[in-house]
Amino acid sequence: MKKRLIIFALAGAWLAAFVSAQGAQDLKSYESLKEPRIRQGVPPQKMLVVESKGNPNIKGKEAFGLLFKVFFSIQGARMAPPRARWLSPLDSPQDNWVGLYALPLPEQVAELSAGSEGARIEVWDYGDVAEILHLGPYSEETPTVQKLVKFIQDQGYAIAGPHEEEYLKGPGMAAGPADYWTIIRYQVKKK
Repeated sequence: MKKRLIIFALAGAWLAAFVSAQGAQDLKSYESLKEPRIRQGVPPQKMLVVESKGNPNIKGKEAFGLLFKVFFSIQGARMAPPRARWLSPLDSPQDNWVGLYALPLPEQVAELSAGSEGARIEVWDYGDVAEILHLGPYSEETPTVQKLVKFIQDQGYAIAGPHEEEYLKGPGMAAGPADYWTIIRYQVKKK
């Protein structure tokens, strides 16, 4: 999970812009997510996406740079916490990883302007999801992920989509890694 620390440190200026644009987030509303939960019927979300192949410690700076550059060029787009989906298993060699770095888009955005090469619009399906809030450094997420996976199994579900993270509070928005807030999420389906 160290990879995201480096990625966000490199993209800190853009994340700081999120804080100043939106003001202090009321993160207290996420307190109940300290324990895993299943949310049913989560609607699809239109996303601005930049795909990055390779070690995220090397490729992440470019991916986030392009993502925020294109996002801030979109008329009417309102900043929300960034997300990432990891299409490769988290225990695979990082040189083989495929990551999708994303920001939610308003429904009325139908196309990107010139100069947006490397970014695309996708609709991320959700449906039923299992999620949990991880507090603290990315490098210490493993027990939180394991707790969520066990909860999914105990509730009679199976993971049906990639590992997703939503970064509520991270570099540029927190005093340090101990203060990071990350939602860890999986699409799920009944067994």
